[in-house]
Amino acid sequence: MRSIWNGAISFGLVSIPIKLVNATESHAVSFRQIHTEDGGRIRYRKVCELEDREVTQAEIGKAYEDADGSMIPITDEDLSQLPIPTARTIEIVAFVPEDRIDPLQMGSAYYLAASGAPAAKPYTLLREALKRSNRVAIAKFALRGRERLGMLRVVGEAIAMHGLLWPDEVRAPEGVAPEGGVTVRDQELDLADALMDTLGEIDLDDLHDEYREAVEEVVAAKASGEKPPEAREEAAPGKVLDLMAALESSVRAARESRDGEEAGPAEAAEVRSLPQRKTSSRRAPKETGGKKSASTAAKKTAAAKKAEPKKSTAKSTSTAKSTSTAAKKTAAKGTAKKAGAKSAARSAPKKTASRRRSA
Repeated sequence: MRSIWNGAISFGLVSIPIKLVNATESHAVSFRQIHTEDGGRIRYRKVCELEDREVTQAEIGKAYEDADGSMIPITDEDLSQLPIPTARTIEIVAFVPEDRIDPLQMGSAYYLAASGAPAAKPYTLLREALKRSNRVAIAKFALRGRERLGMLRVVGEAIAMHGLLWPDEVRAPEGVAPEGGVTVRDQELDLADALMDTLGEIDLDDLHDEYREAVEEVVAAKASGEKPPEAREEAAPGKVLDLMAALESSVRAARESRDGEEAGPAEAAEVRSLPQRKTSSRRAPKETGGKKSASTAAKKTAAAKKAEPKKSTAKSTSTAKSTSTAAKKTAAKGTAKKAGAKSAARSAPKKTASRRRSA
């Protein structure tokens, strides 16, 4: 990697010669401007407004535009004599926990490479000190004509530096958040948590720039004289749903996608918060009333249960009485019949004997 800046890290009285190299690179597809009628290349020429002629790079300098529009020339010699110690030095000013750094301040990333064998020992010392302290170093440095703020941290076995914005360069988020008392229900938070859990984590190495790949396909197709691939049809906006329904649909779709199930094309839904329902003026019955009614019903049931055996006992008693009475009557009738039969038997011989005598 080609270095873009050479200097040293100032770590107290320790000086570490380093080279600054870019830690990132852009893979975006770049385009050129052309004349649409004949395909001619459009170029920009640097022209002097006073002489109305094109000038070369050697004739171009820099200047500061004053409020009245006048130009104040500034040379490289003027900038090189600025009274700042960070012109060729990354000066470490403090060590702080990493969570003290607002991600909004973070900008370009660079690797700091040790410059030569003498820098290996102090470079390793700073790297191991940062590892053991679990902190990052805040430093000042000058790059491309201005002093900047940086954060040094360990990445693998190297020291990386992130350019930081100055605190006064970060805007406050005023007027960004929604106004008004927006409330979120617990059920909505539960569904949001379920959606987050369903989506889960992802390996960032698996992500790629699909737009760049599509542009490269179009370029390759046109270069070979083929028809560029057609764009996929976007789903038409679906019905207007409330937030709960949208969350439930999202959770269901995420689960189906994660499980590998083939689901139909999901309709894009416009989310609109529904007005909260008014609570009913009717109140639920008091507990005491419920307890009274329950106890009364229990008492009635117990009384009914107690009364049932008494009734059956009375019925059986009356039945037994009637049965015994009927038995007594039957026995009396039988006794009377037997007595009648005996008296008849006694009187019969007497009548026969008298008849025989008369005969």
